[in-house]
Amino acid sequence: MNNKNVPNHVAIILDGNGRWAKKRGQSRSFGHYMGGRNLFSVAKHAKEMGIQKLSVYAFSTENWKRPQEEVDYLMTKPIELYYKNKDKFNNIDYKITFSGRRDRFSKELLEVMTEMENLTKDYQGFVLNVCVDYGSYDEIITAVNKLDKPITRETFESELMVKEPVDLLIRTSGEMRISNFLLWQIAYAEFYFTKVHWPAFNKKQLEKAVKSYQKRQRRFGGLI
Repeated sequence: MNNKNVPNHVAIILDGNGRWAKKRGQSRSFGHYMGGRNLFSVAKHAKEMGIQKLSVYAFSTENWKRPQEEVDYLMTKPIELYYKNKDKFNNIDYKITFSGRRDRFSKELLEVMTEMENLTKDYQGFVLNVCVDYGSYDEIITAVNKLDKPITRETFESELMVKEPVDLLIRTSGEMRISNFLLWQIAYAEFYFTKVHWPAFNKKQLEKAVKSYQKRQRRFGGLI
């Protein structure tokens, strides 16, 4: 892999937790648990590769439509795991941020999110940006409603939840959709789709995606 042409901002649509678990005779909750564990492993590899920011689609504004049991698990399990493994979070050497709405989460989950952001806020360099209760339609409408001045690209982008353009968008589990994720930010992103389910997406898979990116010519509407 060419270490001089690594994408600055990589976005991943985390897909396939349930299907991965089903193939192993496990519950969807187990798939989400293993997918959550894999997130920190992939973030570590991304940091080592020289990627500056990793934005992951963890829970969309539409995911509230899923079965209540599954939603309840996703809203409570992170709290349990955080306090159970708090000593490990103290050793994380990169910044963690959360993008998305915050008005529909419990007080306990909001406290965990805020604590994680505060613990890591002083780190420079790599950023793991977790998009939860995030939807690009919602982000764009919210940004427009905040503006009380003529809209330019610069003023509009200043109000977005995620401000950096995406260089490489990855979607796991074989689906070939964007699913309302970072629609503004991926305007000139390179896309990479893989059939590998998210819990099985590892360092080798990430390197494969980056190598594919490095073979492409990004012209941004111009000529080379």
